[in-house]
Amino acid sequence: MTRRTAAQPPRETLTRQRVLRAAVELADTGGLETLSMRKLGEAVGVEAMSLYNHVANKEDLLDGMVDLVFGEVELPTPGDEWRQAMRRRAMSMRDVLFRHRWAIGLMESRSTPGPATLRHHDAVLGCLREGGLSLTLTAHAVSVLDSFIHGFALQEKTLPFDTPEETAEVAESIMSGFGDGEYPYLTEIATAHVMRPGYAYGDEFAFGLDLILNALERAAA
Repeated sequence: MTRRTAAQPPRETLTRQRVLRAAVELADTGGLETLSMRKLGEAVGVEAMSLYNHVANKEDLLDGMVDLVFGEVELPTPGDEWRQAMRRRAMSMRDVLFRHRWAIGLMESRSTPGPATLRHHDAVLGCLREGGLSLTLTAHAVSVLDSFIHGFALQEKTLPFDTPEETAEVAESIMSGFGDGEYPYLTEIATAHVMRPGYAYGDEFAFGLDLILNALERAAA
């Protein structure tokens, strides 16, 4: 008498997109330094060598991962008012970089950008140009906005706290080493600003972004 075996669910077809998504998930979990072709193969259920049917090498893998991240950023659409579109895009980019912290520093480093990356940059440039900014001011705007977004994301990534509670704890710990009257301005900003209920360092992003956008708006006028 033959024994019946339960039918095995069909294995998901391995594609380049599936490999890239798995690589992004691994990097999100453990950082880019923990990503290897062996671990990636295990994540998708194949030998590491099989991955090279879908990515040429580690650099091609990174190119694809960065392209996936760019694809998550909200882009301007034709007819959008440029200032509001740039604000939405900046907020979206910061959120994306917060989810994929390994990508900070890689987003503009690739010499073979993918289609999502190219669409992103073309849409941003198009929004600014169609909004009336000169070619030179458009170049300035993209440079200063991206420098601020990526710089803020990098600083946020390296801070020793995430929540308002952790922020207050770190501030209290640092101030515990102060003598009376020592570092009065650090004490002032910690007690009257950073340690107030509900403070979040991320709120500083919107303030800095609006300063930049206001300046660009004046320059465009």
